[in-house]
Amino acid sequence: MQQPVLFLSHGGGPWPWLDGPFRRGFDWLEASLKAIPAQLPEKPRAVLVASGHWEEPRFTVSTAAMPGMVYDYYGFPEHTYHIRYPAPGAPELAERVVDLAQGAGIAMGRDPVRGYDHGTFSMLQPIWPEADVPVLSLSLRADYDPAAHLALGHALAPLRDEGVLIIGSGFSFHNLRHFNAGAAAPSAAFDAWLRHTLTEVSPAQREARLLHWDQAPAARICHPREDHLIPLMVAVGAAGNEQGLCIYSEDQMRGGISASSYRFGGDLAPSRFDLIGAHARA
Repeated sequence: MQQPVLFLSHGGGPWPWLDGPFRRGFDWLEASLKAIPAQLPEKPRAVLVASGHWEEPRFTVSTAAMPGMVYDYYGFPEHTYHIRYPAPGAPELAERVVDLAQGAGIAMGRDPVRGYDHGTFSMLQPIWPEADVPVLSLSLRADYDPAAHLALGHALAPLRDEGVLIIGSGFSFHNLRHFNAGAAAPSAAFDAWLRHTLTEVSPAQREARLLHWDQAPAARICHPREDHLIPLMVAVGAAGNEQGLCIYSEDQMRGGISASSYRFGGDLAPSRFDLIGAHARA
């Protein structure tokens, strides 16, 4: 049964393993992530994650059978450098990814030691806390070329019919110097453009707009470095002609920013997590 495609805002650092105000800032995001299994036609055979926290000179896929952990954050409590997300890898699926990419003329490397970075494990922990779904990590290409990432998504689309859930893991807003009320207006402007692009225009127009995403309102304020936006291109490429649906949205994350997540394909009934504003979490 065909799986949908997701672009998820994954939150900050190891937030699912924390408590207190920092963790509470992700309550609505956490609720939306926990709701994802019920939105799928069946439990995936595996999950392929294109993470905004892994980039290589060429696209690269992890081939480890039991990936370790990449603690790619700093300043958090000591216990967060010992957490584990023990989901198995998917080496056979990795070879399928290589074959699909190469069949489309796209170079794809293999990494036998790459572990799960926080763009993968922090996002997956609320979705499958049992860590019982195999996970395959996919790097971005370091040039961040939108066209190349859309093309890779197109090449990998057949995986959806093979029971694989493709996730682009990033953040719809990612400017670490402006996670505060000062980002309210620019993040809202970019988020509105993104929602229109992903949910209202035709698939052909959608890709054309994403190729020039940096011309969107406040684009470079919201993404001074586009590592957390480019995973969206892989997701959109894999989505093909599927319309997008906003499955998570709020405009008061971390004191005022707008953030969102999207699903392509599947049941496009509105999600109760597509609600705007702090009042929606009451």
